Amino acid sequence: MKNKLYRIGKNALAIWGGISLIGIILILGYLAYSTSIGNKTIENKATISDVRFVLNWCGLGDQRIEKVLNSYESGRSFTGDYLDAYAIEISNVTEMELKNNKGWHRLDSLPKVLNDAVELANGWQYQIPWFPKMDELNPKSVYVYPWSIYCNGIDPTGTELIFVIPNDKMVYYLGTKM
Repeated sequence: MKNKLYRIGKNALAIWGGISLIGIILILGYLAYSTSIGNKTIENKATISDVRFVLNWCGLGDQRIEKVLNSYESGRSFTGDYLDAYAIEISNVTEMELKNNKGWHRLDSLPKVLNDAVELANGWQYQIPWFPKMDELNPKSVYVYPWSIYCNGIDPTGTELIFVIPNDKMVYYLGTKM
Protein backbone atom coordinates (compact mmCIF):
# COMPACT_ATOMS: atom_id res chain seq x y z
CA MET A 1 0.00 0.00 0.00
CA LYS A 2 2.77 2.37 0.97
CA ASN A 3 4.66 1.51 -2.23
CA LYS A 4 1.55 2.15 -4.33
CA LEU A 5 1.03 5.60 -2.75
CA TYR A 6 4.69 6.37 -3.35
CA ARG A 7 4.32 5.53 -7.08
CA ILE A 8 1.13 7.59 -7.39
CA GLY A 9 2.81 10.57 -5.69
CA LYS A 10 5.90 10.17 -7.86
CA ASN A 11 3.80 10.04 -11.06
CA ALA A 12 1.70 13.03 -9.96
CA LEU A 13 4.85 15.07 -9.30
CA ALA A 14 6.32 14.01 -12.67
CA ILE A 15 3.12 15.10 -14.46
CA TRP A 16 3.08 18.39 -12.55
CA GLY A 17 6.74 18.96 -13.41
CA GLY A 18 6.03 18.34 -17.12
CA ILE A 19 3.10 20.76 -17.09
CA SER A 20 5.21 23.36 -15.29
CA LEU A 21 8.06 22.93 -17.78
CA ILE A 22 5.68 23.45 -20.71
CA GLY A 23 4.24 26.54 -18.98
CA ILE A 24 7.70 28.02 -18.40
CA ILE A 25 8.71 27.36 -22.02
CA LEU A 26 5.51 29.06 -23.27
CA ILE A 27 5.97 32.09 -21.02
CA LEU A 28 9.63 32.52 -21.95
CA GLY A 29 8.77 32.08 -25.63
CA TYR A 30 6.07 34.74 -25.42
CA LEU A 31 8.40 37.15 -23.58
CA ALA A 32 11.17 36.59 -26.12
CA TYR A 33 8.77 37.16 -29.02
CA SER A 34 7.09 40.22 -27.51
CA THR A 35 10.39 41.92 -26.74
CA SER A 36 12.02 41.20 -30.10
CA ILE A 37 10.47 40.44 -33.50
CA GLY A 38 6.87 40.77 -32.28
CA ASN A 39 7.36 44.28 -30.92
CA LYS A 40 8.35 46.69 -33.66
CA THR A 41 7.80 50.36 -34.26
CA ILE A 42 5.41 50.96 -37.16
CA GLU A 43 5.59 54.22 -39.09
CA ASN A 44 3.15 55.63 -41.64
CA LYS A 45 1.02 52.49 -41.87
CA ALA A 46 -2.14 53.71 -40.07
CA THR A 47 -5.34 53.84 -42.09
CA ILE A 48 -8.45 55.94 -41.62
CA SER A 49 -10.13 53.09 -39.74
CA ASP A 50 -7.12 52.89 -37.39
CA VAL A 51 -7.48 56.56 -36.34
CA ARG A 52 -11.28 56.94 -36.19
CA PHE A 53 -11.16 56.78 -32.41
CA VAL A 54 -9.28 60.10 -32.27
CA LEU A 55 -12.12 62.19 -33.72
CA ASN A 56 -14.79 60.11 -32.02
CA TRP A 57 -13.21 60.51 -28.57
CA CYS A 58 -13.26 64.29 -28.79
CA GLY A 59 -16.76 64.47 -30.26
CA LEU A 60 -15.87 65.76 -33.73
CA GLY A 61 -16.91 62.56 -35.51
CA ASP A 62 -14.85 60.38 -37.85
CA GLN A 63 -16.80 61.44 -40.98
CA ARG A 64 -14.46 64.49 -41.17
CA ILE A 65 -11.33 62.43 -41.81
CA GLU A 66 -9.83 63.05 -45.25
CA LYS A 67 -6.56 61.11 -44.85
CA VAL A 68 -3.86 60.07 -42.43
CA LEU A 69 -0.73 62.04 -43.31
CA ASN A 70 1.67 60.54 -40.76
CA SER A 71 1.58 57.90 -38.07
CA TYR A 72 3.97 56.50 -35.50
CA GLU A 73 3.24 53.52 -33.27
CA SER A 74 6.13 52.44 -31.09
CA GLY A 75 6.72 48.95 -29.86
CA ARG A 76 5.48 48.35 -26.33
CA SER A 77 7.96 47.90 -23.54
CA PHE A 78 7.61 45.17 -20.96
CA THR A 79 6.16 47.73 -18.53
CA GLY A 80 3.65 49.04 -21.09
CA ASP A 81 5.50 52.21 -22.08
CA TYR A 82 4.62 53.42 -25.57
CA LEU A 83 4.41 56.38 -27.93
CA ASP A 84 1.69 56.67 -30.58
CA ALA A 85 1.10 59.73 -32.76
CA TYR A 86 -1.06 60.54 -35.77
CA ALA A 87 -1.40 63.50 -38.13
CA ILE A 88 -4.89 63.52 -39.62
CA GLU A 89 -6.18 65.84 -42.32
CA ILE A 90 -9.86 66.66 -41.86
CA SER A 91 -12.50 68.26 -44.07
CA ASN A 92 -13.48 71.07 -41.72
CA VAL A 93 -13.67 72.37 -38.17
CA THR A 94 -14.24 75.89 -36.90
CA GLU A 95 -12.89 77.68 -33.87
CA MET A 96 -16.45 78.50 -32.84
CA GLU A 97 -17.30 74.80 -32.85
CA LEU A 98 -14.35 74.05 -30.56
CA LYS A 99 -15.09 76.99 -28.24
CA ASN A 100 -18.66 75.80 -27.79
CA ASN A 101 -17.75 72.13 -27.32
CA LYS A 102 -17.04 70.95 -23.78
CA GLY A 103 -13.53 69.66 -23.08
CA TRP A 104 -11.58 71.76 -25.59
CA HIS A 105 -8.95 74.20 -24.33
CA ARG A 106 -7.09 76.83 -26.29
CA LEU A 107 -3.33 76.36 -26.07
CA ASP A 108 -2.83 79.79 -24.48
CA SER A 109 -5.24 79.16 -21.59
CA LEU A 110 -4.52 75.70 -20.18
CA PRO A 111 -4.96 74.51 -16.60
CA LYS A 112 -1.62 73.63 -14.98
CA VAL A 113 -1.85 69.83 -15.23
CA LEU A 114 -2.93 70.05 -18.89
CA ASN A 115 -0.11 72.48 -19.63
CA ASP A 116 2.33 70.01 -18.05
CA ALA A 117 0.85 67.21 -20.19
CA VAL A 118 1.29 69.34 -23.33
CA GLU A 119 4.92 69.94 -22.36
CA LEU A 120 5.35 66.18 -21.94
CA ALA A 121 3.88 65.65 -25.42
CA ASN A 122 6.14 68.35 -26.85
CA GLY A 123 9.20 66.50 -25.52
CA TRP A 124 8.90 63.70 -28.10
CA GLN A 125 10.23 65.73 -31.05
CA TYR A 126 13.29 63.52 -31.53
CA GLN A 127 11.00 60.52 -32.11
CA ILE A 128 8.36 62.17 -34.29
CA PRO A 129 9.79 65.21 -36.09
CA TRP A 130 6.58 65.81 -38.09
CA PHE A 131 4.56 66.43 -34.92
CA PRO A 132 4.09 70.21 -34.46
CA LYS A 133 6.31 71.95 -31.95
CA MET A 134 3.98 73.78 -29.59
CA ASP A 135 6.31 76.77 -29.16
CA GLU A 136 6.26 77.35 -32.94
CA LEU A 137 2.46 77.48 -33.16
CA ASN A 138 0.14 80.40 -32.55
CA PRO A 139 -1.34 79.38 -29.18
CA LYS A 140 -4.56 81.29 -29.91
CA SER A 141 -5.33 79.07 -32.90
CA VAL A 142 -4.55 75.63 -31.46
CA TYR A 143 -7.00 73.67 -29.33
CA VAL A 144 -6.27 70.63 -27.20
CA TYR A 145 -8.62 67.95 -25.92
CA PRO A 146 -7.26 65.89 -23.01
CA TRP A 147 -8.63 62.37 -23.33
CA SER A 148 -6.51 61.21 -20.41
CA ILE A 149 -3.58 62.33 -18.31
CA TYR A 150 -1.74 59.84 -16.09
CA CYS A 151 0.09 61.40 -13.17
CA ASN A 152 2.64 60.45 -10.59
CA GLY A 153 1.53 62.85 -7.89
CA ILE A 154 0.77 65.95 -9.96
CA ASP A 155 3.44 65.34 -12.61
CA PRO A 156 2.17 63.77 -15.84
CA THR A 157 3.88 60.50 -16.78
CA GLY A 158 1.58 59.64 -19.63
CA THR A 159 -1.08 61.31 -21.67
CA GLU A 160 -3.51 61.00 -24.54
CA LEU A 161 -4.03 64.40 -26.13
CA ILE A 162 -5.83 65.52 -29.28
CA PHE A 163 -4.70 68.78 -30.89
CA VAL A 164 -6.71 70.62 -33.52
CA ILE A 165 -5.45 73.43 -35.74
CA PRO A 166 -8.66 74.66 -37.41
CA ASN A 167 -6.94 76.95 -39.94
CA ASP A 168 -4.84 74.05 -41.27
CA LYS A 169 -7.70 71.50 -41.02
CA MET A 170 -5.38 69.23 -39.06
CA VAL A 171 -5.83 66.98 -36.05
CA TYR A 172 -2.85 65.57 -34.17
CA TYR A 173 -3.04 62.79 -31.62
CA LEU A 174 -0.34 61.84 -29.17
CA GLY A 175 -0.59 58.98 -26.70
CA THR A 176 2.31 58.13 -24.44
CA LYS A 177 3.21 56.43 -21.21
CA MET A 178 6.65 56.44 -19.67
